[in-house]
Amino acid sequence: MNSYSMQKKIVKVGNISCGADQLFLISGPCVIEDESIMMRTAEHLKKVTEKLNVPLIFKSSFQKDNRSSTKYYNGPGIEEGLKVLQKIKDQFGFPLLSDIHYPDQVAAAAEVLDVIQIPAYLCMQTDLMVTAAKSNKVINIKHGQFIAPENMIKPVQKCLDNGNDQIILTERGYTFGYNDLIVDPRSFYHLNQTGYPVVFDITHSIRKYGIPSADPNGGVREFLPVLSKAGVASGVDGIFVETHPEPSTALCDAASQLCVFDLEEFLKPLLEIHDIEVKYRK
Repeated sequence: MNSYSMQKKIVKVGNISCGADQLFLISGPCVIEDESIMMRTAEHLKKVTEKLNVPLIFKSSFQKDNRSSTKYYNGPGIEEGLKVLQKIKDQFGFPLLSDIHYPDQVAAAAEVLDVIQIPAYLCMQTDLMVTAAKSNKVINIKHGQFIAPENMIKPVQKCLDNGNDQIILTERGYTFGYNDLIVDPRSFYHLNQTGYPVVFDITHSIRKYGIPSADPNGGVREFLPVLSKAGVASGVDGIFVETHPEPSTALCDAASQLCVFDLEEFLKPLLEIHDIEVKYRK
């Protein structure tokens, strides 16, 4: 049985058909920063995605609750963060994605977001998953670094048991040894077997755990091209690339975000590879 022997569910996010034959993009700064940075990023994302005809879901976190130190910036919080995201939606028309960490964040998030994201570390938290599912929003579940990819059917089933089949699954690498992440192409096969759209989070996959993200050694950007091409060739439906106008100054994941002004050239080979993969997938 191959990855496409079953009918994949099409999940609608705004006007985007996730799981159809067109590659889609999830992109934006890792965490919500100064409004001028956010708008500058969104403006360039608009130009690039319109030029290349790539559907975009804008992503940025109002809270990063898994920072390795309380001294590190963890976002503006849900109230101020959602205001910024709403302004981006109003001005640029992008559907929005952000992550939640607690069940009591779901109601407010659902008023603004088109996609509620479950962080990888929290993908097995039942109360969080159930509350998110009951919002009837699209749920993007990130593959936990600690579980086999085929076991992602467990959080999927929690959503289904609570009446929500609007599900996307995102691969972001998993722990291999100490402080390192590995992307195994077999994961894309297993995630595709669930029948739901699959996204590859490329920029989080190159993080080096244990090293602050502000340290240039905290990410291995030289692997971005090879990993992204491997993922798209393996049959993902979307790619997740965090972008920033000046990554070295970013307040989170500075060592792994892609400069938004490099995004166009980064996407071009991926779109060509995707077209070939789609041609031969059936």
